[in-house]
Amino acid sequence: MSKKLLLKDAHIEGIRYFETYRKQGGYTAAEKALKMTPEEILEEVKTSGLRGRGGAGFPTGMKWSFLAKPEGVPRHLVVNADESEPGTFKDRYLMEFLPHLLIEGMLISSFVLGSNVSYIYIRGEYSWIPDILEEAIEEAKAAGFLGKNILGTGFDCEIYVQRGGGAYICGEETALLESLEGKRGNPRLKPPFPAVKGLWERPTVVNNVESIAAIVPIVDMGGAEYAKIGVGRSTGTKLISACGNINKPGVYEIDMTITVEEFIYSDEYCGGIKDGKKLKACIPGGSSVPIVPANLLLRTVNGEPRYMNYESLADGGFATGTMMGSGGFIVLDEDQCIVEHTMTLARFYNHESCGQCTPCREGTGWMYKILKKIEKGEGKMEDIDLLWDIQRKIEGNTICPLGDAAAWPVAAAIRHFRDEFEWHIKNPELSQTQNYGLANYADPIPAVENNA
Repeated sequence: MSKKLLLKDAHIEGIRYFETYRKQGGYTAAEKALKMTPEEILEEVKTSGLRGRGGAGFPTGMKWSFLAKPEGVPRHLVVNADESEPGTFKDRYLMEFLPHLLIEGMLISSFVLGSNVSYIYIRGEYSWIPDILEEAIEEAKAAGFLGKNILGTGFDCEIYVQRGGGAYICGEETALLESLEGKRGNPRLKPPFPAVKGLWERPTVVNNVESIAAIVPIVDMGGAEYAKIGVGRSTGTKLISACGNINKPGVYEIDMTITVEEFIYSDEYCGGIKDGKKLKACIPGGSSVPIVPANLLLRTVNGEPRYMNYESLADGGFATGTMMGSGGFIVLDEDQCIVEHTMTLARFYNHESCGQCTPCREGTGWMYKILKKIEKGEGKMEDIDLLWDIQRKIEGNTICPLGDAAAWPVAAAIRHFRDEFEWHIKNPELSQTQNYGLANYADPIPAVENNA
């Protein structure tokens, strides 16, 4: 069994309430932290090697150390709970069942950062969760863990919950800050970065829910002990949202030393492919990361086992690898149509583009229209190269990463599944009644040699 740090008490009845959470040792990390200096806690976070769990994987301690501290200017912590990446739902689980874990993590993080007013920005579709969070905040406040002069330390901290309007773009930190200020959620040009000029032009740190929740076990056990879990730069545990054609979809906490094969097929995790079918492909980190066929998912191009961590999943770059991303693990079986899946994602990113940047505003729409044409059996061979050209001109040419997020799925689909696109075009009528199937996607040795 893998070690659990965040979900170890998730099974306990009533754990979402302060009294039960406290009986299980809740807020002892906060009590410990408030007896330390902010600098001491920051060093523990750096030592832990914790990387941002929202997708980018940037070292959390380093990000905190960038925070500007001008004299007399308030600073803010903003928790990004705008979990809108298709395939990702692990932050929802934490907020719904372990809200005090997040509140405790925010209290400690706010103390380190000097934030007296902190915020949780939550996606609009999570309509029932703000009430859970606000109840937890009131419980913590009544117990003296929020508000004025917390535990007699002289530190004040208030936490507020802000509901988003249901826009994917507001998961990007600067668009989130714009929305939090009451404006349209358009990304800002950087620099200046939020650490210098963020919320209301004040120094701000934006971290996602899982990252802040992980601060609690780091303080509790110490950064060095936390760093012993996992492997290399993939330290600690990671929450994975597993869905798709698997027997046991759900949220799993892993220590990043297990192989992808074990994660998919073991009874402890996904329990194998549903209905005994074969694995065709997987999107391991949420819809924006490159899709990979089975032959490159279970093993690297060098034939080594692929592991569930940042470095192993990225082995080979985008040519033969992918990304850990936000941990939205989407499994596709032999009956799934890659063209249709890619079209669905393109439609999503076209719909969610804020329209600020021309390559993204226009390019996402063009990609969706072309993919829709191919999927309907009306495509031409030159459409595949046209798609490739469009995604290439979107990537890296927009203010925020939404353009990249839209381009990467299309690029990876063409890179690894071009034969399926060609089959759709060559067999327009047949493609409307049956799927391409597996081809050689699940045959590791020949497929790896062909991709080398």
